[in-house]
Amino acid sequence: MSKKIMIADDDPGIVDAVEMILEFEGYSVTTTVDGATVLDMKQELPDLLLLDIWMSGEDGRDICRKLKSETLTKNIPVIMISASHDIASSALAAGADDFLAKPFEMDELLKKIERLTH
Repeated sequence: MSKKIMIADDDPGIVDAVEMILEFEGYSVTTTVDGATVLDMKQELPDLLLLDIWMSGEDGRDICRKLKSETLTKNIPVIMISASHDIASSALAAGADDFLAKPFEMDELLKKIERLTH
């Protein structure tokens, strides 16, 4: 059964590119451009969440903190992505499991996903 990955990013170009590559790699992908959607997850929880720090109206770090504080979602690995130069400290402070600075190499992303979903 393929692993489910949710991409939450308000940049459609990134969402499309990452979704295509992950599906090609055999992952099942859902996407959202709205951070609030991530917090509404009840069933169909993903095996991993790719979360952009800056999303319209929502701060990915707040979303990550909320997910990590809920029993239902606290064990979902979160990889935060951002063009911000202080991504490392802010992602880890929010409880993310890993992070990537944009622009990133797909190979690097795939290695991180592989590590966190096995």
